[in-house]
Amino acid sequence: MKTFLECVPCFVGQALKAVRLVSDDEKIQEGVLRAALAAAAKMDFSVSPPVMGQQIHRIIRDLLENEDPYFDIKQRSNAVILELYPELKARVDSSKDPFETAVRLAIAGNIIDYAVNTDLEETEILQVIEDALKTPSPLLRLDEFRRAITQANKILYLADNAGEIVLDRLLLEQLPREKVTFVVRGFAVINDATRTDAQETGITELVEVIDNGSGVPGTILETCSDDFRRRFNEADVIIAKGQGNYETLNDVDREIFFLFKVKCPVIVRDTGEELGNMVLQKSSVSNYKGVREMPA
Repeated sequence: MKTFLECVPCFVGQALKAVRLVSDDEKIQEGVLRAALAAAAKMDFSVSPPVMGQQIHRIIRDLLENEDPYFDIKQRSNAVILELYPELKARVDSSKDPFETAVRLAIAGNIIDYAVNTDLEETEILQVIEDALKTPSPLLRLDEFRRAITQANKILYLADNAGEIVLDRLLLEQLPREKVTFVVRGFAVINDATRTDAQETGITELVEVIDNGSGVPGTILETCSDDFRRRFNEADVIIAKGQGNYETLNDVDREIFFLFKVKCPVIVRDTGEELGNMVLQKSSVSNYKGVREMPA
């Protein structure tokens, strides 16, 4: 997915909100804003939005001299949702269709995104979870998704954010876990989940966990490790959580199931879904030949 003109003011606004979330120093805030404006002026609109997101958050890390400025926020997100986990697991287990309930909760968790909403409150998270369980609208690809998982030998699950991955855990528990590899980011970026978050939320005890070797808030295949790209090529089913993964992988010519909440007008236009909707969408597959090698 390319970057649209509407993304530019969003990038700049996100940069200012993000740095204010982790620093009260006005000089640092001004430095991030000026650097984001300069980067936006030179950006390549043919690349996906997470490329710019990576640049902005690298600027923030450099100016703060902190490799993981969202560390405390991620810890809190994990702790908050882990407190809810026993109740939510009981609701999954007692529901008429545990698989669908787990899918709904996993998608609901995508609201925990500090790149989009820096003012997110626990009450908002709880409301989104309740709405996800009560909404009458069907997930149109659910049966196809269920069937693909049943037939798969290798499942690659691409994670998105800390906190959100606790709700991913509920879905992982409904999958054939011996066939699943759970993928986190290779380096800290925004509140995206890393191996530390997978360990803290108990996911490393459920399934194999790897990182993708990249610090992009999405999945740009050419920036990922050889091991990840090999697994991507070999997977029968790929589950990709979040808008960042959708923005970077929706043009990749292979079958991917995207699970996310629609959080911006550009995605509304691209998917045809309304703002705030839960999405379970499958990309097309025709002549996939694997991920090309990294340039020398």
